[in-house]
Amino acid sequence: MNTENLEKLEKSIENLKNKNSRIYFFVQDTKGNARASVRLIYQMAHSLKTKGYNAIILHEKSDYFGVSSWLDEKFMNDLEHKYVEGTNLEISPEDFIVIPEIYGFLMDQITKLPCGKIVLCQAYDHIFETLQPGETWPTFGFYKCITTSEKQKDYIESVMRNVSVDVVNPVISEVFEKNQFPPKTVISIHTREQRDTVNLIKTFYTKFPQYRWITFRDMRGLSEVEFANGMKDSFLSVWIDERSGFGTYPLESMKMNVPVIGLAPNLVPEWMTEDNGIWINNFNGIVEVVADFIQNWLEDNISPELFVEMEKTASTYSDYEKFESNVEELFSTYISTRLESFEEQLNKFQTI
Repeated sequence: MNTENLEKLEKSIENLKNKNSRIYFFVQDTKGNARASVRLIYQMAHSLKTKGYNAIILHEKSDYFGVSSWLDEKFMNDLEHKYVEGTNLEISPEDFIVIPEIYGFLMDQITKLPCGKIVLCQAYDHIFETLQPGETWPTFGFYKCITTSEKQKDYIESVMRNVSVDVVNPVISEVFEKNQFPPKTVISIHTREQRDTVNLIKTFYTKFPQYRWITFRDMRGLSEVEFANGMKDSFLSVWIDERSGFGTYPLESMKMNVPVIGLAPNLVPEWMTEDNGIWINNFNGIVEVVADFIQNWLEDNISPELFVEMEKTASTYSDYEKFESNVEELFSTYISTRLESFEEQLNKFQTI
């Protein structure tokens, strides 16, 4: 090792010790559309920033729309943002880059970068979407992964051998709180596919015309505050997302004391129990279940135990301080491991 490389190694060690290494979080530009996966990235980056780490949001193009239209402005204002297109992004060996699972092509582009590489996998069904047959994350030097549930961790470990997987549970924002007033005759609905929302509503009104006075509210595309305010009016929440990797919408509903009827996803999350919601396995049966719930609600015949279990479940994912602590602890481990590796290299050089 020559003198120049030795100096770079010593500088990397110093930056790691002083929290000066950069932690880049790559995000998708949703063009102002609210997305839970992007919110989690900003929450993680902001948590590290408040703890003194050099967390940076990384996006593809200079005309990035941002998240101020649907998230608290602090996430845009407090975090440094950089873009990749047409720039020579500064990456040093002590830095880290966190990339969502959908960006396999980006992993390919940064294979030779000397930084720490981490996959953030929130949607297990996207893992192979941009990978070629036979390619895995280690193909591109990604040996660490962060995911959002133990169930996803089990799945990832089954398909991505030699990858170390850690879990950071999402946290439900403080804007979601119980309504102090009785709900209106509104059902909030959130689906992955827009056509499922339309089909469910049309089918419901056709089969149960006596309930045409019930209003369905599509919760897609709303800001966090609009979302919370809309949910406050609801007496019921409907969720359809068979490919969900975690499911924040039902938990947000539970936190606001709104019961949930949901189509159980293919990968059932650990928070889902038979007592904290009404879960079914057949899309075509949802309208009947909704109609039955409406009748029981009108007759004041909803079990109090349901609300107890809802509150218990939601409280598990509502502690922001715990979330911040978990994120800091995880990245502190990543940094310590990398620091030890660099110090071992330095010691070998000094003993020569």
